[in-house]
Amino acid sequence: MPRNSIVFFVLVVLIDSIGFGIILPVLPSLLQQLGAGDARHAVTLGGLLTFAYAAMQFVCAPIVGALSDRFGRRVVLLASMLAFALDYALMAIVPAAWMLFIGRLVAGATGAAYPTANAAIADVTPPEARAKNFGLTGMAFGIGFILGPLAGGLIAGFGPRAPFAAAAGLAALNCLYGFLFVPETLALEKRRAFSWASANPLGAVREVARRSEIRSVLSALFLWQLAFQALPSTWAYFTRAAFGWSSAAVGFSLAFSGVSMAIVLGAVIGPVVKRFGERRAALAGLAMGTLAYTVYAFATAGWMLYVGMAFWALGSLVTPACNALMSARLGPARQGELQGVVGASFSLSAILAPVAMSQIFERVGPSAPWLASAFLAAVAVVVIASTPAMVEAAV
Repeated sequence: MPRNSIVFFVLVVLIDSIGFGIILPVLPSLLQQLGAGDARHAVTLGGLLTFAYAAMQFVCAPIVGALSDRFGRRVVLLASMLAFALDYALMAIVPAAWMLFIGRLVAGATGAAYPTANAAIADVTPPEARAKNFGLTGMAFGIGFILGPLAGGLIAGFGPRAPFAAAAGLAALNCLYGFLFVPETLALEKRRAFSWASANPLGAVREVARRSEIRSVLSALFLWQLAFQALPSTWAYFTRAAFGWSSAAVGFSLAFSGVSMAIVLGAVIGPVVKRFGERRAALAGLAMGTLAYTVYAFATAGWMLYVGMAFWALGSLVTPACNALMSARLGPARQGELQGVVGASFSLSAILAPVAMSQIFERVGPSAPWLASAFLAAVAVVVIASTPAMVEAAV
């Protein structure tokens, strides 16, 4: 395995994730500075910015994936990183809040670092090692989300725009790093023609999911993604309402979850997949996730949530294991298309689930979103368990 290439793509994802996380602590302050009004209105605008980004990713991720199958991974990665640098630079200087939407739309349309890095890893990794290496990019993404907000909080001492300038510089350095060191991984003879019919989200899903077993795994992964969204959508509100946690306690719990997840993705998934295979690893992760959400729903003391977090960390086996299952059944020329579909699936869950989970929280109660997540994860277990063994060759 070309280890240096794997390191390159993991670092690309890490730096990209840090850049994204840096801006999170100061976005509300910047929105208020730009005339968004009180904190409540700023939260609404922040949610709309997130929606705009996720919606554009849903539409464009399959297109970007198909473009990487046509023109190669390197040029798509560089374009993505350059777009992020420009987006952050724009957010650091704009005089009005509405202008932020332009940057978010552009960044969402070109935000392909994570799925394109996974496609590149699939290019240079044998099928039996893909789950482990997909786990490394997931680990990098998670670590970035731990380091980014921490750095953003410190840099915010220089003003609410300073983290955006720092993120722009970091993204620019990432682009330069990619230009100098990231190799092309998709040989010319393995590329395929670009087609709008199969690059739009519905067409891409139809093409990728032509085979029933891939369709089943993709469906289970989407259910898991929907369940996952309960955490960023409601965790802070849930822990405050149910156990009276402070902001510091909430932050510590999220850091604990992130570190635990990074350990599983960096050190656990490889041996688990090697011993039991991707399908059983996915089933185990889904079962642990179901258990974690059930613990959250019925916890009567704050310490019990940490027990649930340990199970939830093992749930991070799901995405790389499912990704590897599907990747092994598609040929080299369709890895970008697959990762585009996976990225679009995650973006769609990020659009739908936060609204649904917050409404469930408000109308039913603080524990209700976790019951909904446990149900979704349990259904995904049934879907994967009922999928026949995937032994056919790649197409």
